[in-house]
Formats: sequence, structure tokens, C-alpha cells
Amino acid sequence: MVMSSLDVQNPGMPDLQFVLFVSALCTADLTTINVSPELRQTIFDRCWALLHTEAPPTNPQERVLDLRGGTELTLDACASTIRSLLLDANIATLAWDHPVSEARMNSTPEALPLVDRLGRLYPDHPTVVDPPGYPPHDSNPKQ
Repeated sequence: MVMSSLDVQNPGMPDLQFVLFVSALCTADLTTINVSPELRQTIFDRCWALLHTEAPPTNPQERVLDLRGGTELTLDACASTIRSLLLDANIATLAWDHPVSEARMNSTPEALPLVDRLGRLYPDHPTVVDPPGYPPHDSNPKQ
């Protein structure tokens, strides 16, 4: 299995995608990632606090960030919070080992036109998450 990685400062994706992707990594049940469970929880909880007044959910299935009600300022704050917490922990590149899983649900009928348009806009397999040559051969993610 090939390790996946993401440069924290230059992820090669828009901030919205970066925030959603990192928050998904933080809440995923990954066994091999170079971010401690405590830091993963802190990242999610701090981003949650930027969007909500109530405490973050404790049920793992409910730990999902919904940025639709946020603003550009909220998105910037989430991205800055994630980068700051990771850099404070000396993590410049996220690295994890997990096979890509099949979608568990079909898209809603309302989303199908968007999914189709995105498929035509980006027909090739994306390389922004796993650019060629990453991770470096000497990387050693820990749990």
C-alpha cells in the first residue's frame, strides 16, 4: 500500500477543500497517520468552535464539519487554525496509509448534475493529494 501525503502549507487545493479534507482525516478511523489522536481531536474541535456555539459532538458519525453556514472569514480561520496547530506540532506534511474506499452512498438526484459536471471538468485521476514522488522514502508516519 502506498502512503498518501499532503503538504500543509501548499496543499495544491482551495482552502475549502483543504479544511474539509483535513477535518475528514482528523475524524477518520485511521490507524496509520502522523498526527496524534489528541491533536486530531483538537483540530476538529477548534474548527467546530469557529462554526458553532454548542460543544462538538462526541458521536464519531456526527463529527463532520458543515461549512455551508460559514463565511469566507470562517473558512480562513479554520484553515489558519489547522495550519497553526500542525506546524506547532512540527508537522509540515500529513502522511497516512489507508486504501481508498468505495462510496457507501449514491449521490442524491439533486447532486447528480454537479457530480457529472465535476467529472467532465476533472476527467483525469487527481494528483493533488498524492503528487508524484510523495511521500519521501524516508518518511515514517506514526500513530
